[in-house]
Amino acid sequence: MVIQTDQTPDERQLAIIARQLGRAPRGIEAVAATDGEGTPLVLRMAPIVEGKPFPTLYWLCSDRLKIEISRIEARGVIKELETRLQEDGDFLAAYHASHRDYVASRWHHMVPAQRERVIQLGYETVLRERGIGGIANWDQVRCLHTQYAHHLCGDNVIGQWMDREYAVADCLP
Repeated sequence: MVIQTDQTPDERQLAIIARQLGRAPRGIEAVAATDGEGTPLVLRMAPIVEGKPFPTLYWLCSDRLKIEISRIEARGVIKELETRLQEDGDFLAAYHASHRDYVASRWHHMVPAQRERVIQLGYETVLRERGIGGIANWDQVRCLHTQYAHHLCGDNVIGQWMDREYAVADCLP
């Protein structure tokens, strides 16, 4: 069960996140999704981390999901998806819509002071044009982990496909 939360992580969640990441977390603005037990699945990240643009809005932190999706990636699925994007205009259009949703969500979650800072530092173009996980070419798939993180928090056609083809969500408690 996935629960969209978009809440500041509590101390228990911060400890879980540090264990999941293998380091102290930085740049986290919220826990965007949890499982039914409150364990973080997806983090919503700040647009600027350590003074640099951070275009990955949704960060997959769940160990179970990371392992499951890594197995899928190891099967060469990214190449399969990129071929489908080249051959299926409807799938490509849906994928472009997923990127637009991601960019709009990234900008929407910024408070006015963050927007001002992004503009002041010259990062507006990067954060308004880079798609899911910061990818520049919206006809390519860089990482299934970022696609699935977005799927759990927004509208992502690749994540929907992964659930249909591989039942990724079934690995959650």
